[in-house]
Amino acid sequence: MVATTPNELWGMDFVSDALFDGRRFRSLTVVDHLTHECLDIVVDQSLRGEHVAEAMARLVEQRGKPAAIKVDNGSEFAGKVMDRWAYENGVELDFSRRGTPTDNALVESFNGRLRQECLNEHWFLSLEDARSKIAAWRHFYNEERPHSALAWKTPAEFAREYGSHANPQEL
Repeated sequence: MVATTPNELWGMDFVSDALFDGRRFRSLTVVDHLTHECLDIVVDQSLRGEHVAEAMARLVEQRGKPAAIKVDNGSEFAGKVMDRWAYENGVELDFSRRGTPTDNALVESFNGRLRQECLNEHWFLSLEDARSKIAAWRHFYNEERPHSALAWKTPAEFAREYGSHANPQEL
């Protein structure tokens, strides 16, 4: 599936990191495939299917529902909780083929940027500190950081201007 309009296709995945004292945490990242907007980054020590479904419910309430969400085959996405959420909301879960992260390349690329530009640049003193620093980076990514794939517009700018254009190359 390829996105042709904003909010039609989302991608999501997890990134792991650690606090200064070695305690691990995970971040659920959600990205719009057309606009490249980072819709949400949920940070917690443990993120299970219930947490993913709750995050999706919040996003759907804010933005409306996508037609599909690209995900890998992790238990948080392939389990009963997300299967039920997707069914009840009429959203297709588009699973990657096993061993092929390129099936969700946009999110993999986004997660690489998150790691390089934020996670590798900060010491996180607590979970709240991690949430705060990651939220600030997400704001920067969406509102201030231009993207070559969006004709050097920010994701937020591209999303606002998208309505009258067929693709990023026309901007």
